[in-house]
Amino acid sequence: MAGPLTGPPEHAGVAGKALDGLLSRLRGEALTPEDPGYARELAGFNRIAQHRPDVVVAALSAEDVSAAVSFAAQERLPVAVQATGHGIAAPPPGGVLVSTRRMNAVAVDPFTRTAYVEAGAQWHQVISAAAPHGLAPLNGSSPLVGVVGYTLGGGLGPLGRQFGFAADHVTRIEVVTADGSIRQVTRDRHPELFWALRGGKGNFGIVTRLWFGLMPVRRLYGGGIHFPGEEAAQVLHTWRRWTATVPEEMTSSVSLLRLPDVADVPRFLRGTFAVHVRIAFTGPAEEGERLVRPLRACGTPSADSVAEMPYAAVADIHQDPTRPLPYHERNIVLKELEVGATEALLEVAGAGSSCGDLMVEVRHLGGALSRPAEVPNAVGVREGAYTLSTLSPPGSPDVVLGPMEPWSTGLRYLNFLAGADTAGPAGECFGPETLNRLARVKAAVDPGNLFRLGHPIAPRP
Repeated sequence: MAGPLTGPPEHAGVAGKALDGLLSRLRGEALTPEDPGYARELAGFNRIAQHRPDVVVAALSAEDVSAAVSFAAQERLPVAVQATGHGIAAPPPGGVLVSTRRMNAVAVDPFTRTAYVEAGAQWHQVISAAAPHGLAPLNGSSPLVGVVGYTLGGGLGPLGRQFGFAADHVTRIEVVTADGSIRQVTRDRHPELFWALRGGKGNFGIVTRLWFGLMPVRRLYGGGIHFPGEEAAQVLHTWRRWTATVPEEMTSSVSLLRLPDVADVPRFLRGTFAVHVRIAFTGPAEEGERLVRPLRACGTPSADSVAEMPYAAVADIHQDPTRPLPYHERNIVLKELEVGATEALLEVAGAGSSCGDLMVEVRHLGGALSRPAEVPNAVGVREGAYTLSTLSPPGSPDVVLGPMEPWSTGLRYLNFLAGADTAGPAGECFGPETLNRLARVKAAVDPGNLFRLGHPIAPRP
């Protein structure tokens, strides 16, 4: 049942009569800044910024989302959407925010190896539902991230080199477009929109349900190896050479960590500089042990958790934060990581540098991540060899990515852009041909640019 709007009959130009009309169509709630629960509804995982909409709609169904979008179009207000709030980007004041966190149903069909999720579902739900059937989704490093936003941005996770991006395996999308229509989108029905949604993120509507394939993965040889920060050079150079030799079943990354002295951080990492090698191998454990041996031997590990593990424990590999915190996330895609690039990275982010980032991570791409999807989509970073991303506290400038530009492909990965200064670079996530095609799809389905918040792509004929 819709909650009462207790504020004045008009807020920031939104007429009370229009709000009454919205309420009459909702099963969920509509809240203005004066209402109890408004701030709580807006709270997301990344606290670096917060939406301040004229109206937040706590949706319970696709019909609620449709009502919210129609209301926004009528009032000429921009629309944003939030599930978990991991990927927030420069939210301007005003507009309509659709909160989908209550729409979180998940179902797994073990016979077709597919999953169905609603807009607010998180990856841990899919992992838990798939595991009893020996199946795994192409989730990211954190199981607390929302399935839909992650997948629409591409979806780069621990199984990526073997199976590709999460967006590559989407089979059906239910989306509310700018005219308020609830559309069922597949490779055969609205094919251009299907192409654009898988990689172009939230520019074309609000996705309310998603169907995608699951992988036959029950277990991993995986985990992490931590080294003292003074061994960063030997670890990074060894890992760089090692990535040129490993099979596609091996997905890995290296992270340079400067974590605060707080209770959520393992005691041996608090207030120190450390190196964390992350491993996910789907082959036999004995083969994984052989492959990882050179990494173990390149330094003096302070912790080593790499072992046979059920896929349901995949969160143990990266050990991402589980409590909300404020951070900027920035990145570039690297075309190579040769000796000069590695030395440049160590100079700006290694021991003795002035780097203040909480994390500087290099992820190995290639394999299935470099090949076109069976059903083409808009994911735009397939030619990269590595991603280089940073997680920075509030007020921290970019001191890492700029010096690494000589080794960049010129592109960024859309899902690794979060924080108050990351809305603009969305156009830098695609090559010119892909970006032009996305802009044409945008013009066809959202000519008034209703969905212009977050990481916007402007419509062009």
